[in-house]
Amino acid sequence: MAPNDSAETIGEATSTVVGRRKATRYIVPVAVAGVAAATIGLVPALASPGDPDLPKISAQELIEKIAASDEEQLSGTFKISTDLGLPLDGLAGSLVPGGEGKDTGAAAPQDKLMELTSGTHTLRVAADGPERQKLSVLGDASEYSVIHNQGEVWAYDSASDEVYHAEAPEGRDAGKHAEKAPKGPEGAPATPKDFAEQALAAAGDTTSVTVDGTAQVAGRDAYQLLIKPKQSGSTIGSVRIAVDAENGVPLKFTLSAASGGKAVVDAGFTKVDFAKPAASTFAFTPPKGAKVTEADELETGKDERGAAQKALPGQLAELDGLAGEGGFNVIGKGWTSIAEIKSPGGKGLPEAGSGDMPAEAQGFLDALGDKVTGKFGSGTVFKTRLVNALLTDDGSVYVGAVTKDALVRAADAAAQ
Repeated sequence: MAPNDSAETIGEATSTVVGRRKATRYIVPVAVAGVAAATIGLVPALASPGDPDLPKISAQELIEKIAASDEEQLSGTFKISTDLGLPLDGLAGSLVPGGEGKDTGAAAPQDKLMELTSGTHTLRVAADGPERQKLSVLGDASEYSVIHNQGEVWAYDSASDEVYHAEAPEGRDAGKHAEKAPKGPEGAPATPKDFAEQALAAAGDTTSVTVDGTAQVAGRDAYQLLIKPKQSGSTIGSVRIAVDAENGVPLKFTLSAASGGKAVVDAGFTKVDFAKPAASTFAFTPPKGAKVTEADELETGKDERGAAQKALPGQLAELDGLAGEGGFNVIGKGWTSIAEIKSPGGKGLPEAGSGDMPAEAQGFLDALGDKVTGKFGSGTVFKTRLVNALLTDDGSVYVGAVTKDALVRAADAAAQ
């Protein structure tokens, strides 16, 4: 079927519409990504051979439909997969001495759900308003579930027979229990709708937004919103969002790299039902004999992890602190924005063999990095399929969803 009538949107209009959306989050308040996320190569089998014949709609109207969507009750199954081209499973073990394979000994969501930042996973979700949600990660012979039921959060790992329990902030008690509630990575999207809203919020005059035909996802008729950079130099090729034609809920999100190949992130429902789930869906009682860990008991473990982070190579720890405080400049705009971070002391990564960096970490970084030179001097570019970073030998960092050449040009311009 030919694409629907399309239109490009400007940043001001898009931001206003997204800003007016209903704030309710209806999936478990823990992150799935990361990445980006948090954050698949969902196979084309999700779409029917014949695309549905739907009324024409402009890109602006479709964005407004997404923003106005306020569905709070649903249940279904969706798949999520990421292919960043980065060996995330070995990252912590390489950079943190003694960190590889370390287990907290609890089914804490913030630890377990980080597994969703790589590979392909099938999940079941259910929601009944802002106070009742359930998310289950399905394994070959096991299941990991997180249940938020009013004032409590339970997590159960059937493989280890471990249970995690915390009090969730609710209403007037939110401040009292905020520290006990499980948290995922800051700002990480958890559903196709979260992914979609982050992408739409970034749309501006550097972005082309069009309606690119229709599809059927999880048995639902949907419009396809296509978002593409107008600028050259971005590693992002496109973002495609399948939007439910009836209620405006994003059903599928696909982020493709400019270099082509498998999608970097693809998340979408394979089954979805917008009826109210049964109350029993959110009921949970720890199985007999299961090990139950309260959130308060993990505070000691948090202190230990904090000490481990201090064992990171000095420059990496300092750069992480700078980024967390917003201590960086932004070069450019839109899809080719680059963050420039100045390292305290003007030093780059420790030299190989200097004794300041574990051999495993040095090997990991060497495998990722390309040596580059320019007016700025010399440095190393660390690559993924989406985000690249240039660390100069004098300690400056340039990072963005841009190509290696774009990073070198930014460093050269800053050196002048």
